[in-house]
Amino acid sequence: MTLLKHELRQSRTTLFIWLSAIGGLLMVCMFLYPEMRGEMDQMGEMFSSMGAFTAAFGMDRLNFGTFFGFYVIECGNILGLGGALFAGMTAASVLSKEEQEGTGEFLLTHPVSRTRVAAEKLGSVLLQVLILNIAIYLLAIGSAQVIGEEIPWKELTLLHLSYFFLQIELAGLSFGLSSIMRRGSLGAGLGVAAGAYFLSLIANISEGAKWLRYVTPFAYASGADIMMESALELPLVALGMTYGLAGIAFGFFWYSRKDMK
Repeated sequence: MTLLKHELRQSRTTLFIWLSAIGGLLMVCMFLYPEMRGEMDQMGEMFSSMGAFTAAFGMDRLNFGTFFGFYVIECGNILGLGGALFAGMTAASVLSKEEQEGTGEFLLTHPVSRTRVAAEKLGSVLLQVLILNIAIYLLAIGSAQVIGEEIPWKELTLLHLSYFFLQIELAGLSFGLSSIMRRGSLGAGLGVAAGAYFLSLIANISEGAKWLRYVTPFAYASGADIMMESALELPLVALGMTYGLAGIAFGFFWYSRKDMK
C-alpha cells in the first residue's frame, strides 16, 4: 500500500483544487436559487423555446421551476463535466507520468511487480474519485438545507450516483490510455471526457444519432431522465461499467508488457 499512499499524497493538492472549484460553483448556484425562484417560470418558458439548445441539455423534459429541475440544469452540468474532466485527467497520467518524468527506472527496480504498481495506482485514482463524489454530495445536501429547500433524496442520490459511475467509466478508459502513452497523456484524458460530453449533446439533438447513447456515459447521467423515471437506466450503466473494466484490463495487460523508456 506504500505506492497507493504515495500517489494520494502527491495528488492531494490537485484533488483539493478540483474539489474547491466544483464545490464552490455548486454552492454559488445553490445560494442563487432563492433569489431566482420568483423568475423560474419565465426562465423555464424561455429555455423551452430555444430549439436544439433546449434538447441538447434536456431542458425540454425538465421543470425549471422546481428545485431539482434547477439543480439539474444549473448544477448538474458543473458536476457532470467537472467530475468527468477530473477523472479523465487523473487516470490518464497515473501510469504514463513515470516515463514522462523519468521516474520509471527507479520505481521498477524495486522488488514489486508491474501488476502491483498498476493496481495501487488505479486504487489511488478510484479513491480520489470516491472522495470527490462524497464531498460534493455532502456539500449539495448542506447547501440545500441552508437555503431551506426540501431535498428530493431519491432523485438527488441517483443523480450523484450516476455521476460517480460516469467518472469510474471514464477513469477506466483513461487508465487504459495511460498505459500506452509516454507523454501528453493529460490532454488525452481531458479529451476523452470532453468528447464523451459532446457526444451526449449530439445524441440529444439528433434523432439519427440516438445510437450514441450506447457510447457516451453521459447518457445514463441525464438528470432529465432521472427526474422523470426516478431510476437509473441500468442497461446503460452496465454497458458503461463494461467499457470501464475493458479499459482497466487493457491497461494492466499493456503496462505489464511494455518496454519502458
